[in-house]
Amino acid sequence: MGLELDGLTDFIKQGTESKRISLTYNRIDGGAIQQNYALDIEIHDGPWRGFREWVLRTDSPSGLQMSHSREKEFLLLTAAFEAGLTVPKPLWLCTDSTAIGRPFYVMAKVPGTADGRRLVQTNWTKAQRRAIVEVLGGELARLHAIDPENAGLSFLQSRRASSSIERIDRYRTYLDELSDPQPVLEWGLRWLELNAPSREETALCHGDFRTGNIMIAGDRVSGILDWEFAGYSNPVEDLGWYCARCWRFGADGFTAGGIGEKEDFVRAYEQASGRRVDRDELVYWQIMAEARWAVIALQQTDRHLSGRESSLELALTGYLVPEMELNLIHSIERSIHASAD
Repeated sequence: MGLELDGLTDFIKQGTESKRISLTYNRIDGGAIQQNYALDIEIHDGPWRGFREWVLRTDSPSGLQMSHSREKEFLLLTAAFEAGLTVPKPLWLCTDSTAIGRPFYVMAKVPGTADGRRLVQTNWTKAQRRAIVEVLGGELARLHAIDPENAGLSFLQSRRASSSIERIDRYRTYLDELSDPQPVLEWGLRWLELNAPSREETALCHGDFRTGNIMIAGDRVSGILDWEFAGYSNPVEDLGWYCARCWRFGADGFTAGGIGEKEDFVRAYEQASGRRVDRDELVYWQIMAEARWAVIALQQTDRHLSGRESSLELALTGYLVPEMELNLIHSIERSIHASAD
């Protein structure tokens, strides 16, 4: 699905107070849940005069229930930007379908790549790897310090006392909506239920903080992307999601996102946030991550099989589920043995 060029051009003219612009665009690869387009714009007059490289983010033909609307995601991105996080600068939001036929927002383009498989194969030095994950730990600490009510995010639903139990209930509901039984995932969710943390903090979390949603230019973090899952949760969930094996893209020797060491990442977070991270709780949320990604993979495939969105990428995502199930089993097994020791 392309963009309606005339409507988009008029929208950009209005935002830039310009009478004449030249605009071209191309679809950016990735973004299985939302669609992203690179905009190359020559503004010929007005206060924004010059060449600009921006990104337009809009809805896919189908999505996931847990994903925010573009309006809410824009507000989350704005709150992160104003709190000093390394994110693309939010520019304009269109909440209706008048410009391109669906809601969207425009943000600045940041340099680098977010391609997870490419990033984990980069030949960084040990010092560079440590520096990257330390920066990421600091980014999460800054995010978790945001007060959503004071940041214009009152639309976020507050979580009940146990984020882990809320997650488990949600994933069970999703599995119940699928046509085929998933006994391994049901078993994993039962283990997570029985071993849930007795006490949990709550903070504003990214919800999808991982290699693949982080732009890196050279050896510098240039942008934290994709805020559509942000909301209240246990802050350790963000840490566990980043450190889960499923987001190392095969670089299992580097336990923080396939890029660096988990201890460097967590230690930097602790220093910046003032929180102490319980290492057993961190492992728990890494296990939760494997179950969650398996559920999402099943939902992605269902989007294709149901006919809501024809996509080879979505269809193939379901083939990842056995790997996630094996990760889940092995992670629980290691956790049990560690507890026994």
